[in-house]
Amino acid sequence: MTRRDFDELPGPDRQPQAVQPGYGSVYRTPQPGSGPVPGNPYAQPPVQAADFVRPPRRGLRGRTGVLVAALVAALLALGGGSYILLRDGSGDAGDGDTAAPLASASVDQGDGQGPGGPPFVFDPNAGIQPGEGRVWLVSNRTELAGSGASQHGPWRVGDAVIKAMYKEVTAYTATDGKEKWRLPLATPLCGVPESPGPNGKIVVGVREKDSATSQCTHLQQVDLATGQAGWKLEIPKEKVFDQDLELRLAISGDTVAVARAAVVSGFSVTDGHKLFGTPSSGCAPATVGGAAARLMLVRDCFGQDSADRQSVIEEIDPATGAAKWSHQYAKGSNLGQILSVDPLVVSTYNTQEKVWNITAFAADGKVRSQTNAAFGVSKRCNGWGSGSGDLHDCNAAVADADTLYIAGGTPDAKYPLGVDKPDEVIAVDLNTGQVKWRTTGPDGRVMFPLAIEEGKVVVYVDTDKGLSAAMAAIPTGGGRPQIFLQSPKIAKGPESAFSPSSVRLAWVEGRVFLLNGSVRSPEPKKVDHSLLSFGK
Repeated sequence: MTRRDFDELPGPDRQPQAVQPGYGSVYRTPQPGSGPVPGNPYAQPPVQAADFVRPPRRGLRGRTGVLVAALVAALLALGGGSYILLRDGSGDAGDGDTAAPLASASVDQGDGQGPGGPPFVFDPNAGIQPGEGRVWLVSNRTELAGSGASQHGPWRVGDAVIKAMYKEVTAYTATDGKEKWRLPLATPLCGVPESPGPNGKIVVGVREKDSATSQCTHLQQVDLATGQAGWKLEIPKEKVFDQDLELRLAISGDTVAVARAAVVSGFSVTDGHKLFGTPSSGCAPATVGGAAARLMLVRDCFGQDSADRQSVIEEIDPATGAAKWSHQYAKGSNLGQILSVDPLVVSTYNTQEKVWNITAFAADGKVRSQTNAAFGVSKRCNGWGSGSGDLHDCNAAVADADTLYIAGGTPDAKYPLGVDKPDEVIAVDLNTGQVKWRTTGPDGRVMFPLAIEEGKVVVYVDTDKGLSAAMAAIPTGGGRPQIFLQSPKIAKGPESAFSPSSVRLAWVEGRVFLLNGSVRSPEPKKVDHSLLSFGK
């Protein structure tokens, strides 16, 4: 689900029934004399009114006309007679087709040319201070079916940042957010790998027909460097019931592995020819993961009931599909997430015992350490309650040769498998499984470790009351996070639209990119924030 701005009436600060703890964010009224920034839908004039709280994750659909009228009246009073609702999120590409360059009509970069028109043209860089990073913002303008569509990426290829959604793949100039090209697809996406191959080519799953309920039957290659569609093929069936609504894909070298309904196959990224099929022995293939360094297969071994279920993780040869090594977990343990590919670090969870586990593997598959964690992480990082088969949903963990750095916190005793507000970075020794150090975020804010550079852990620092997002660095040996890149204060509004529970993050060459996990169709005066970036 995604979050929206101004789609509910004002309420008390951080209502527990409305906003997950730590994820609420307040649009405060300016102090007397400050006044709103002209053309800013997030700013409010100095009136005697309660603070605005980001609303619950639901829209106005189904509410009474009384509520709608009250909302409109409130917004008109606050906005001086007019307002814009900014909602935030969550053609055929046959062989040889190339995306046409398109002029961006939805990027806000503080030049007064953003979407919306009078009376409001929001400038995310208004009042920018020396040394702060400039922001650009893209809103979704694509008509979508039903409740919206998931977004995939962001991928940085050359001077572009790229995302995939619904029936299109779109590239934007990384420095200013202007659209470079858009490649239409004939049918909706139904499977996207975590990352493209080393040559910038990616292979995605697409549906048989232009319908959300159509089976996921085809693979489509796309060159992310050029926006050109390559080969497209129907996935050969390996058994009678070899079909699924979603595919799980992973690319390693020139191989794209495709998992679905107890079947796994491998195909060449270059030309699409089949490399391997499902092994005849072993437990049922469930999902795949990995990156350039290695290709991983997860199997499910089912027993009499869920307590007897066992997860198996294997490293397989990308060329043949043969297992290099295999590790079987104890009964009741479910493989959650791949926290790092190289070195390989994996999380599991056990719902009966209400514990989660971190396992670090050596290059040959031997266990370096395996420890039940004494701290909590978000469900995105231990996999509890996910069920999507996506092994790379945790973008709040990085590792070097001997240490895992992961966003975490102190769990609630009643719900030890999940932490709503991961406001710490915790360093775990991969050789012993023990915590080396932990540090809290600036002002107790949520942090996401994204990279390790020059002996420091680079973290994204989320918004909070009156505070816009920033980038900070923590010495790998421990210490307090030091902010080195701050976004303008006014950008806090749109930045808050990117929920920690679904945002996809990337830090590349001095810029951070935030992609909403899903977006909905644009409506009159309502748009979902799709992609945001800031940097020097």
